[in-house]
Amino acid sequence: MTDLIHGHTAPGLDRVRAAFAENFADGLEIGAAFAVCREGEMLVDLWGGHADRAGAKPWEHDTIVPVFSTTKPIAAIVIALLVERGLLDFDAPLSQIWPDFAAASKDHLTLAQVMSHQAGIPGFIDPIDPTLWLDPLALSAALAALSPLWPPGTAHGYHPLTYGYLVGEAVRRCADGRSLGTILAEDICGPRGIDFHIGLAEAHDARLGEMQRPTELPQLGAITPIKRAAFLTKWAGPDRGGRRWRAIEIPSANGHGTARAVARLYSFFAQGGRIDEQRLVSPAVFAAATARRAFGEDLVLPFTTDFAAGVMRNSSAVYGPNPESFGHSGWGGSMAFGDPKTGLSVAYIMNRQSNNLQGDPRARRLIDAVYAAL
Repeated sequence: MTDLIHGHTAPGLDRVRAAFAENFADGLEIGAAFAVCREGEMLVDLWGGHADRAGAKPWEHDTIVPVFSTTKPIAAIVIALLVERGLLDFDAPLSQIWPDFAAASKDHLTLAQVMSHQAGIPGFIDPIDPTLWLDPLALSAALAALSPLWPPGTAHGYHPLTYGYLVGEAVRRCADGRSLGTILAEDICGPRGIDFHIGLAEAHDARLGEMQRPTELPQLGAITPIKRAAFLTKWAGPDRGGRRWRAIEIPSANGHGTARAVARLYSFFAQGGRIDEQRLVSPAVFAAATARRAFGEDLVLPFTTDFAAGVMRNSSAVYGPNPESFGHSGWGGSMAFGDPKTGLSVAYIMNRQSNNLQGDPRARRLIDAVYAAL
């Protein structure tokens, strides 16, 4: 398998390559990539294995896969950029720019509360047509009318998919009709050559990795109506993976890219609002974007969560040893984080999905190797 491991590690980081190879040797991977960036320098850029389940197509330097909820903080970077430009305000009610969102006692909910999973609308209790998820405008309208599952702003519970439609609609209403994915492409990724997409053009399909879904459901603890609405109904999400799903923008779940692209984007969180050497937002806006907005028992996930505006704060030490870090995980095991203490941003992606909600052992092995080598 070592002949299927490619890429480079900076001097002193050989143990990271060894850890990456061990994941394959232990039979935990089909294909994967891992990247570590510091101030624009790619210290680790590894990829290996196969991009298809049959093992016939090598994982290449430019293979991309969906990173699912690891997309959420990338969407949050776009929101922070629009706050910097004066087009959005973290502490203003979302209903100011989206009047219909005021329905069912949601009028006072601020953008930051929505981004920290306090809105009370993680899913639909009553049945909907699952294809509605493939129509962002219609789905957003349904969310605006929806009654919250708890008094909004009084608690938090992870919004696995609805987060993306809420922030996507906020952007659409304030940015002269440009979508969140368009702003990400035109203002952030394109000028910097970052290979990440929310809304994937068909031209990229040829280099798309084939996903193997988990064989077991994640452990959610005692199942409540709130958890069922978020994850477990037949209408809790669309059929993921088709061309239509890839093409539309779901800023909570369908970002596609390489590990090096994800690591470069998460450097925003490692460098106080900069990507590479370029500042996107002021220190004041970065502080507002990363301030604690919700902390404690999560009504959807089976553990304590600590949310800023769209990104998790690392109080549980899932994203490296430093509590100052900001990160997120995606369905099946992808993860990324930025560590302001060391300046490192780290990203792991793969195509064999596990049922771990956070702390996938494959990623932990790699993170531990990075910090052991520092």
